[in-house]
Amino acid sequence: MNFCTQCGAQLEFRVPPGDHLARYVCDTCGTIHYQNPRLIVGCVPEYSGRILLCRRAIEPRRGYWTVPAGFMENGETLQQGAARESREEALAEVEIGSLLSIVHVLHAQQVHVFFRATLSRPEFGAGPESLEVDLVLPEQIPWPELAFPSTEFTLRHYLEDRAAGVEPHHFTALDRRLRQ
Repeated sequence: MNFCTQCGAQLEFRVPPGDHLARYVCDTCGTIHYQNPRLIVGCVPEYSGRILLCRRAIEPRRGYWTVPAGFMENGETLQQGAARESREEALAEVEIGSLLSIVHVLHAQQVHVFFRATLSRPEFGAGPESLEVDLVLPEQIPWPELAFPSTEFTLRHYLEDRAAGVEPHHFTALDRRLRQ
């Protein structure tokens, strides 16, 4: 950052009083610009033993496979964001289940949060960010063609849980009310 988003003045990168990390500080209006990790939310949708995967139509990693996921938006819960990403990327309606994985991607200043999910019906398609979408059996997962290490970690964890009999544990009506 070079300029303050509040007043347009030149910023200085230093430790502000009372803090312990260097931040971008505006000496003109006093604004401290914090740069915090971004949240990526997604899910592993399953239907009849198959997993929904999307081939990316955008960079980074265009042409590689992933599960539906993307940046969380303001005003939504983690679960709402994961469901929205499934609608946007795979034109799929999902029921979000229990938390599956949290992956810290320090080099990208991101935290990836994935949930188990159930594809409501076998209706899906390629949204604007996907070249294609497919329901695959676990043995058909294109491991060398996965877009991100967090996707591989999450899919392996999902399959381990599934082999151990872990269920998605869908949220109750009370959980849904609390998330609204």
